[in-house]
Amino acid sequence: MLAKINETASFLTAKMQYLPKVGIILGTGLGELATQITDRQEIPYESIPNFPVSTVEGHSGKLIVGMLGSIQVLAMQGRFHYYEGYSMKEVTFPVRVMKALGVETLLVSNAAGGMNPSFQIGDLMIITDHINTFPEHPLRGKNEPSLGTRFPDMSKAYPVELRNKAKQIAQDNGIKVVEGVYVGTSGPTFETPAEYNYFRVIGGDAVGMSTVPEVIVAVHAGIQVFAMSIITDLGVPGQVVEVSHEEVQQIANLAQPKMTLIMKELIAQL
Repeated sequence: MLAKINETASFLTAKMQYLPKVGIILGTGLGELATQITDRQEIPYESIPNFPVSTVEGHSGKLIVGMLGSIQVLAMQGRFHYYEGYSMKEVTFPVRVMKALGVETLLVSNAAGGMNPSFQIGDLMIITDHINTFPEHPLRGKNEPSLGTRFPDMSKAYPVELRNKAKQIAQDNGIKVVEGVYVGTSGPTFETPAEYNYFRVIGGDAVGMSTVPEVIVAVHAGIQVFAMSIITDLGVPGQVVEVSHEEVQQIANLAQPKMTLIMKELIAQL
């Protein structure tokens, strides 16, 4: 693992015009934030040693390095999912590489199904905490001390300081945001009504198929995290309807400008 991380980081260091302190993982339908990056350099995943290649429609698969406002950033346009068949170490490998490149703050976005009855489709949810239901843990196996401690504390995985800054940005710009607990599940099926109910009972406000593995590895590596979901469908009793990946992308696209504004302004304040 260390050899692969170092090989990939060395390759990217030689290629990249910047060594950013801010990393961004852009999820389903949320890749338009990348269009805000100027003085950009694009590196396709398939050209990067040891990088998996995204197989999901809507995930284009490239690293984008450049400026977001006055801040140097490294953005993943296209992430890797456990349901694609990757191991958790493969899913989270890019976060390890970000750390090796000097990234100190990671911003993550995703599309999620809402279980909180106060939520509406199209809401932006700032993630306050998560519940991990993935069958494989990304830190399972021998721990490498140089990457992080054996038993990382997860009590402050989503620092309140970053969340408060995002809420203030939303308020200043008249954008509605909600807060909640994100449940990470393996997918690729969308949830049954009973599963939505279960995830609500155990404390979840929204559920999705990503984010949790990357956040765990980021915290293990000492990277601070801010994460936000777009609520693209509802799993509230009486409001559960059939949903498709295409519909999720459409709803996410509609909310994209608001997400982009919050993320961009938050990065400017880091």
